[in-house]
Amino acid sequence: MSDKKEHIINTAIDLFATKGFEGTSIRDIAAAADVNIAMINYYFGSKEKLFEELVQKKANTTRGFLDGIAKDNSLTSMEKIDRIIDSYVERIFTTRKFHRVIHQELITNQREALIRIITDSLIPNVIVIKSILDQGISNNEFKTVDVQLTIATLIGTINQVSLSKTFCLKLLDIGSDYVPYDDPKFKKRLSDHIKQVMHAHLLK
Repeated sequence: MSDKKEHIINTAIDLFATKGFEGTSIRDIAAAADVNIAMINYYFGSKEKLFEELVQKKANTTRGFLDGIAKDNSLTSMEKIDRIIDSYVERIFTTRKFHRVIHQELITNQREALIRIITDSLIPNVIVIKSILDQGISNNEFKTVDVQLTIATLIGTINQVSLSKTFCLKLLDIGSDYVPYDDPKFKKRLSDHIKQVMHAHLLK
């Protein structure tokens, strides 16, 4: 990927995260990236295609990490899940604004093409986590559990506290000046909690 194309994608991520997909125009991206509209059209063709490429870029980065964990035979299945939990908390908190844009598209369901792009990009990552859980059940390390809903519990807990700062602060009963996503202690607290839940749920 060219440096200029990479720069446009990174600029678009920041704008989509701040203004949402609907509120961001190609003109906005061109101005922020200091390029002309023709260059964006040359690389991507449309705002939708640009969004598709950056969603795939994010998903592929995560998938590379997940594949590495899944193939690491030095780790138990539980250790693999623990590492995934730490990674997801860190990645979702770090890119939480863009993460909200993706979920907003999934919730509003207004653009069928974008929904398909997001789903097709994210499901392969879910399949890797499923394979780790299936292996843990197969090798008798894990109980026989509902694998799909176990994944929903793992990822859903992170989503619940990351998608709304207001809700998260009310839940934690903390003042509005606190930013939990920037606090390493809260990241560890969340990771440790999900690990405790998964250990109790999965281990025999």
